[in-house]
Amino acid sequence: MADSYIILDGKKIANEIKDEIASEVKSIVSVGGKTPHLAAILVGDDGASQTYVNNKIKACTRVGFEYTLLNFPATISEAKLISEIERINNDDDIDGLIVQLPLPAHVSSAKVTECIRPEKDVDGFTNLNYGRITSNNPGLMPATPYGILELLKRYNIDIKGRHCVMVGNSRTVGAPMSIIMSYHEYATVTVCHIHTQKLEEFTRQADILIVATGKPGLIKGDMVKEGVVVVDVGITRIETDENERGYYLKGDVEFGQVAPKASYITPVPGGVGPMTIASLLLNTLKATRNGAAHSA
Repeated sequence: MADSYIILDGKKIANEIKDEIASEVKSIVSVGGKTPHLAAILVGDDGASQTYVNNKIKACTRVGFEYTLLNFPATISEAKLISEIERINNDDDIDGLIVQLPLPAHVSSAKVTECIRPEKDVDGFTNLNYGRITSNNPGLMPATPYGILELLKRYNIDIKGRHCVMVGNSRTVGAPMSIIMSYHEYATVTVCHIHTQKLEEFTRQADILIVATGKPGLIKGDMVKEGVVVVDVGITRIETDENERGYYLKGDVEFGQVAPKASYITPVPGGVGPMTIASLLLNTLKATRNGAAHSA
């Protein structure tokens, strides 16, 4: 099976999803419906955060969404930031709201996130949307797990009954992903993390291996079995003087070692990242539809 792997091209699939959304938005607007409107809050001047937000704005433009970007200094108080969120919560023209993380140390990310109205929480971070993952009537699903699931489905990868090993138990990716794979897709799920002893004994059992730890190169070639489906969520900047940017991006999986044993594998970059943005757009479109239905 060596070197016969298929790349799970998140960029390609995300572009297909954007085209589908753009077509739907045109149809909605053509009959007098509401144009979806996404608001983004950026606190401070962190370069990576600015890049992420700019990519989301470009995506909104591409699909025909309206967007509002609110950029506040890193010195903004928690109370002031929450008051801005409340203002957006009460603005009926805005369908979705994202607060770009991380936030400054003096601001509680958990508290700020929980202030977002669940029906506008297109990141899927609020407790209500998180809890709804366990029901048959989920709200707005967490964007990265939603994107991973969509990527697997669009490559017709069978999930039901397969053993999914999730390495990473974060609130934003690992934990919700494990619930989705178990409750909604009927996989058999094992959850591990960077503190798991003898991690390789679990990862070698995986039919589907999803890794989201932020630890570059954690998964080596001898830690997976032949034919595994690998989804690498990790993306870390590694400093280098070998290119003009001064860094390169590396995932949690040693691609060169693992890919030859895999059946499918995501690249870094170009795998999960674009799918997360596509999921934000899908959630915003869903929020717009839900809002229109409630006001009808």
